Amino acid sequence: MAEKMVDKILRIMKNPEHIRNICTSAHIDHGKTTFSDNLIAGAGMMSEALAGKQLVLDFHEDEAQRGITIDSANCSMVHEFDNNEYLINLIDTPGHVDFGGDVTRAMRATDGTIVLVCAVEGVMPQTETVLKQALRERVKPVLFINKVDRLIKELKLTPQQMQERFVKIIAHVNQLIYKIAEEQFKNDWQVSVEQGTVAFGSAFHNWALSLSYMKKTGITFKDVIDAYNNGPEGYKVLAKKAPLHKVVLDMVIKHLPNPKEAQKYRIPKIWHGDLDSEVGKALVNCDPNGPMSFVATKIVVDKHAGEVVAGRLFSGTIKTGMEVYLSMAKKKARVQQISVYNGPKREIIEEAKAGNIIGIIGFKDVMAGETISSVEMEPFEEIKHIFEPVVTKAIEAKKASDLPKLIEVLRDVKKEDPGVRIEINEETGEHLISGMGELQLDVIENRIRTEKGVDVKTSNPIVVYRETVTARSPQIEGKSPNKHNKLYFVVEPLEKNVWQAIKDGRVPEMRVKKKDEALWKALEEAGLDPKVVRKVRDIYHGNLLIDMTRGIVHIGEIIDMVMDMFEDVMNYGPIAREPCTGVKVMLMDAKLHEDAIHRGPSQIYPAVRDGIRLAMMNAKPLLLEPIQTLQFEAPEEYMGALSKLISNRRGQLLDMKQEGGDIIVKAKLPVDETFGLSSELRSATSGRGVQFVVDQTFEKLPYELQQKRINAIRERKGLKVNEDGIAVRDNNS
Repeated sequence: MAEKMVDKILRIMKNPEHIRNICTSAHIDHGKTTFSDNLIAGAGMMSEALAGKQLVLDFHEDEAQRGITIDSANCSMVHEFDNNEYLINLIDTPGHVDFGGDVTRAMRATDGTIVLVCAVEGVMPQTETVLKQALRERVKPVLFINKVDRLIKELKLTPQQMQERFVKIIAHVNQLIYKIAEEQFKNDWQVSVEQGTVAFGSAFHNWALSLSYMKKTGITFKDVIDAYNNGPEGYKVLAKKAPLHKVVLDMVIKHLPNPKEAQKYRIPKIWHGDLDSEVGKALVNCDPNGPMSFVATKIVVDKHAGEVVAGRLFSGTIKTGMEVYLSMAKKKARVQQISVYNGPKREIIEEAKAGNIIGIIGFKDVMAGETISSVEMEPFEEIKHIFEPVVTKAIEAKKASDLPKLIEVLRDVKKEDPGVRIEINEETGEHLISGMGELQLDVIENRIRTEKGVDVKTSNPIVVYRETVTARSPQIEGKSPNKHNKLYFVVEPLEKNVWQAIKDGRVPEMRVKKKDEALWKALEEAGLDPKVVRKVRDIYHGNLLIDMTRGIVHIGEIIDMVMDMFEDVMNYGPIAREPCTGVKVMLMDAKLHEDAIHRGPSQIYPAVRDGIRLAMMNAKPLLLEPIQTLQFEAPEEYMGALSKLISNRRGQLLDMKQEGGDIIVKAKLPVDETFGLSSELRSATSGRGVQFVVDQTFEKLPYELQQKRINAIRERKGLKVNEDGIAVRDNNS
């Protein structure tokens, strides 16, 4: 009797050398989901006739309607190579920039990525973004040049011209890898046809070629062109001779690392505990017999099973019924069920060993990024997204009776996508959701209505600003309500290089509770004063808390409370309760009551919060607005229309170049001015213009708009200003 797929998976998943954890990544519409279909069909898990059309990993209704991937989806499959069976754990990721959070989380679970590039469009803005996301997590890339059929059928290129185009794409990808990767990977991870880390083909027509496969089978470019000259029958024969799944998965097995190899260099980057401890050694060696540690990368709220936590098991063995510890939630829980993924289906298994991507059921209120372990341990580094949420909508239930259900649904949304910020105000019934862009918020709103069954109404989109400081404050005293504790703060702008290093992921965001040589070195390299580096206590959302005190006896007992309130003020700044960035807060001195009962949270929290807020108000605070760098493409006759469109929206033209009959324009636009841009671009270019987000930063809002915008935000949030000029809620929260 034939062995069932789940039994094959169970057999191979015990051998980490025969596992490859990979994901697809690419610009939107470069063919990832069609490509994944063919890999799944090749593994015998779906009909070959439907491969490329069924889009088995786009199983949400709105994904089918919009024709894009919104959620990452997992699938485990088996592939035979050199008479050995290998387990391929694949994650198909979204390409649209608004859903980039799913890509970042998928990178935490995988060790390698197949970067797809369209042969016609070449390297696009989102290709660069996904490479950044991969290399930041030390995930090794290989390249697949897709849609080669378009070069033959539409552009009618000769084999020579096709090769020239491939060389150009490969050179561009390598240039990006060299620019983004860390020193030790800049050269080793370059992709090349000769080494076998590049393949090309057509996911839609289910064929692929690599140099080694061409040598083995004798197939040439000319054969490919001849196959297309023979119509559909020709490329069906080609798909039999050079099946996509065989060529690509052979490349994956030969050139992407297994978990044992990858964890040796990935763990020091994504985990900041002691590598010589029992847990550290188990992680680095992917040891199935060591303490169990698992990182949640995706939460799906299933109406039948509850919360399904998908993620990567980095060490140890996880078993049904096992008691585990959740680091972020600071509580224990029990594993009720373990499963492996088969697209939308889950196959239940009894146990799983280190190096696998699995799903777990049995936990409540787990967030993506949570570290789940058999012993209390240093949690993994927070999963940090490249772009921050900058667009907000107010959302409320149309019927008052739906309010409790809406609150529950919003909490589920937050679990499923931690890239979305949710603020719940149970008193007023108005809640805020913040995301990367209008499309992401539209999708969430639509799913709340259709999948969760709650009728909601939303406001027009609002922009999320950032607060910062531009000068050094004098030393400001924060006093506890009982007047027995006094803390003294100085606030100044964080050095630009240090802020950039945090943003780029070279300096991890974390609370520093013990010696961390790697972190100190990273901060020194970023330009922070070596004398100050060892005093850094908290790195949070691009802000620093530094403990400059000396000889304060009880400082160790209150430092966690200081960090709590530092993070609170960084989330809700003093000008308009917007998040802060680029702020360096220094605790200079403290006078603390001898008796612990007089320096509890109710005393220390207000002292820290008031002290930091007042210090910021004395450090020339101002608002930063989110700015997106956009790339516009349109036929050259629309050059004038594009320039006008950009200048009318407070935009700044950065670059303009011509390629063939098209014009490519790069420009910076305030996010506030991008609402409705897509429809205006379509009408200005007769539907022939497209736009992509290249980058996102925060820049000073023009001086003349500062006060007007601050007042508008305060009014919208129902804030009043106290005697120190600090914006507070009426209940003084």
